[in-house]
Amino acid sequence: MDLKIKQNILADAIQETLKTIYDPEIPVNLWELGLIYEVRVDDDFNAYILMTLTTPNCPVAESLPAEVKEKVQGIQGINEVNLELTFEPPWDSEMLSEEAKLELGIL
Repeated sequence: MDLKIKQNILADAIQETLKTIYDPEIPVNLWELGLIYEVRVDDDFNAYILMTLTTPNCPVAESLPAEVKEKVQGIQGINEVNLELTFEPPWDSEMLSEEAKLELGIL
């Protein structure tokens, strides 16, 4: 299989996995919340995820990134997971997907 195709398949699998992880305080998954800034799979099939939290002092600041890393590591074909947590730019409700805004009654 072509390298780029496999990378894209794995990136899609990561995105789908991220949609199964929910912020415990908000009934919306991390992807729809806009907490995931970047997902990449390199030539060695290592995943890179750049994510944020709703606030720097989020009560799940330790457990949520660990859950993301653990679940993505479980995807067949992914070797290592490099997860970077950032607060630049800071998260705000404008980052919510349309689906999340509907779910939360913001629209």
